[in-house]
Amino acid sequence: MAKILMITGDFTEDYETMVPFQTLQACGHEVHAVCPEKKAGDTVATAIHDFEGDQTYTEKPGHRFALNADFDTINVSDYDALVVPGGRAPEYLRLNDRVLTMVQHFFDNDKPVAAICHGAQLLAAAGVLRGRHCSAYPACRPEVEQAGADYADISVDDAITDGKLVTAPAWPAHPAWLKQFMVVLGG
Repeated sequence: MAKILMITGDFTEDYETMVPFQTLQACGHEVHAVCPEKKAGDTVATAIHDFEGDQTYTEKPGHRFALNADFDTINVSDYDALVVPGGRAPEYLRLNDRVLTMVQHFFDNDKPVAAICHGAQLLAAAGVLRGRHCSAYPACRPEVEQAGADYADISVDDAITDGKLVTAPAWPAHPAWLKQFMVVLGG
């Protein structure tokens, strides 16, 4: 089974963090969730993004999500794959040079990466999307395209795989996104 790193932060999208974290563990994978400036046992605030007929998603308070590894002490070389949840966390995580270096490691070493929704903001900032075909929340399309990727305009409940990169627009795609990621993981 794979050892998977999840990089997350305050106001990560609740479902996009909790569901893959628990699902991957239930399938036998070891998942370590980290956040800059936080240690195992610390929590991040989550937000629930919902689709209620407005021009964009609505946001409601979510759960507290407990991290289970120390950001400062992890070695990305120890991990087989990366998961990047969406929400508002990628917006500020992309300003952290160590986070960008971590993300680059997975692409430089051709390791599986799953990103959903606003997670594409982090991938774009890390400069790893050029020449890729990927999805994200539609509002992130300009960033994906400016990063040199071909934006996949797919249904909100669908996902797309390009090599070892699996992306999806938002949490309604969890079944497709996680299924495709498990295939890339080799399971």
